Amino acid sequence: MQTVRKCQSFNPPRTKGRRVRNTSIAACLNQSQRIVVKIGSGVLTEEQGLNTGVLKSLSRQVCRLIDLDREIILISSGAMAAGIKKIGIAQRPDEIPKRQAIAAVGQAGLMHEYETAFRRYGKKVGQMLLTGDGLWQRHRYLNARNTLYTLLSWGVVPIINENDSVSVDEIGLGDNDNLSAVIALLMGADVLINLTDIDGLFTGDPRRDERAELIPTVSRIDSDVERLASDIPGPLGKGGMVSKIHAAGKVMSAGIPMVIANGKRRDILLKLFAEKAVGTLFVPSKEKLSNRKCWIASQSKTMGRIKIDRGATDALLNRGKSLLPIGVLKVEGAFDPGAPVEFVDQNNRVIGIGLVNYSAADINRIKGLKSGQIKEVIGAKPYDEVIHRNNLAITGESRV
Repeated sequence: MQTVRKCQSFNPPRTKGRRVRNTSIAACLNQSQRIVVKIGSGVLTEEQGLNTGVLKSLSRQVCRLIDLDREIILISSGAMAAGIKKIGIAQRPDEIPKRQAIAAVGQAGLMHEYETAFRRYGKKVGQMLLTGDGLWQRHRYLNARNTLYTLLSWGVVPIINENDSVSVDEIGLGDNDNLSAVIALLMGADVLINLTDIDGLFTGDPRRDERAELIPTVSRIDSDVERLASDIPGPLGKGGMVSKIHAAGKVMSAGIPMVIANGKRRDILLKLFAEKAVGTLFVPSKEKLSNRKCWIASQSKTMGRIKIDRGATDALLNRGKSLLPIGVLKVEGAFDPGAPVEFVDQNNRVIGIGLVNYSAADINRIKGLKSGQIKEVIGAKPYDEVIHRNNLAITGESRV
């Protein structure tokens, strides 16, 4: 068991010009009605496959929270572990077809374990398997949200996983950390709880460094935070903690807090609500985004990139303006009007994502020009803006 040393804060919340939310995990959770809980593979996996003891314990805790009038949506890993145990092989194979087949076998076993565990407390569960193309199209995104709303209204606990049996890199969501952030945005969650096999974000690797200290609060994702995550070796360092930090940044930008905590600790969910457990709270410093902007912010597979100048960066970050062609420095990628495109500052730091009014070819022709010059260059001017402010979501914290 890890030793948790003296806690230190990181990036204390800034109050100037913005409302700062609670920096206590318990206070944050106790004001939350709709909660997304992501359970990582490190929590649900043991040497022989699926850790059914932990699964049953977490199911019991979720049922207790539901009885206290919380809405809980689960994002659960574990299909691969369940499949490996059922098939009887020694380790996860490298070949994609074999991994997809194992996930197909394991998903059935995983859901059977959940169904059995929740039935004991009089609760029903419903399975949703998602792929990227099921969420990046606006109408499918809305259909998924309506399905989840219906399940919650029926008192059914949604259990979501990426559809590993058919997902490929081109349409995949990447990992369940990203998926949990997308679902939190999709459902306008009040908080995202990410359960892993470590107590939170540390100043070093607590498994190897006795001086490593838990960081209880993070109010901004920057290069220092990302470096701390990447310094943790092993499975967590290969996308584990790094992907959790990226997920935190995504939900924080939408006004949703996130907690990283150790899912293997006894009654972790109940203790978090009672402030009897440790963890790291990622505190958003802005109001929630609208539903449409949450959908835009959830886009993980952008079609291109637009680099903008200092004036445009200031206009977008601090004055709530649209992106005009005069502020565009460079265009990367090939995309059509309406495509989701990432925009970055002069130092290539991501500012946000937006739906473009013009193709990449046309933006290249009008970049650096005033809006009044658009028609004479491309023959028409359907819009003054490259990206209208209603069609962009700020997801970064670039400095001007």
